[in-house]
Amino acid sequence: MSSLPAEMTQIDHGQGGGPEVLVVGRGPVPAPKPDEVLIRTEAIGVNRPDVAQRSGSYPPPPGASPLIGLECAGEVVAVGDAVRRFKPGDKVCALTNGGAYAEYCAAPEAQALPWPRGFDALRAAALPETYFTVWANLFGHGRLAAGESVLVHGGTSGIGVTAIQLAKAFGATVYATAGSPEKVAACLELGADAAIDYRAEDFAARIKELTGGKGVDVVLDMVGAPYFAKNIRSLKLDGRLVLIAFLNGHEAEKVDLRPIMVKRLTVTGSTMRPRTTAQKGEIAQALEAKVWPMLEAGQAQPRIFRTFPLAQAAEAHRLMESSAHIGKIMLTVG
Repeated sequence: MSSLPAEMTQIDHGQGGGPEVLVVGRGPVPAPKPDEVLIRTEAIGVNRPDVAQRSGSYPPPPGASPLIGLECAGEVVAVGDAVRRFKPGDKVCALTNGGAYAEYCAAPEAQALPWPRGFDALRAAALPETYFTVWANLFGHGRLAAGESVLVHGGTSGIGVTAIQLAKAFGATVYATAGSPEKVAACLELGADAAIDYRAEDFAARIKELTGGKGVDVVLDMVGAPYFAKNIRSLKLDGRLVLIAFLNGHEAEKVDLRPIMVKRLTVTGSTMRPRTTAQKGEIAQALEAKVWPMLEAGQAQPRIFRTFPLAQAAEAHRLMESSAHIGKIMLTVG
């Protein structure tokens, strides 16, 4: 650590609030714990949980950095005593436990991955949060298999873009919802077999039509309560509903539970941040073995909508909250 500066530029959010609370500050460069790598960040992904943490509704878990930011890419500049794989000079991207909105970020070695061949920092930093989340939920809890069908809500979000591409790459039929004709077109361009403008038509009725009345095997949902009943209606026999966020509320009322029994449905879901390092490490290993080759072959790619310098994190959050983006919003350092 001796050759590193003692202090770094970081984004502070004070007591929380609107995007305007994100301001440039100074703080100590973190020292890596025994199992961590210290990364000099070059690019950082902006995600919905960042917005939730800034607004005060998603506090960091015990022991995590109080700074916002769950993914970054850059160069390893120091390692803890127990680190075996990576060394200073290696280029990595990482799913962090917090702290990515800064010039330096510490992350568990198990949650770091080498950049896919041919990737730069920006594209590598756009991977961890959405790829870890989609892999764990769509292919883990959702058990999506080749030959099955999936409905992806929020098809042009960072999660949606990733889910559409990976589901197609692994041989599924993919349907997606989006909120405008432009976003519907983007879903089709990404590989969706059909896309539904949820503002213009009832997605459950359209799914019934598209599947000849059968429904889909898996629904990946981030909307929450307002979609619950329609999601249940959209699933076929032995279907799986996977919940990953509640953007429009988490309390569903007056839902007919009978189809869950009659159709033998599974309702599941998860969050990524509270998982242990070992659990996240298992996801990282699966991604490197099964998904990184697809990225290197061009079968799936992060779609970057707009990039801001780190100091303009507030503007990035305003864009995220507008939902005008298609794909990832990124920050760059230096």
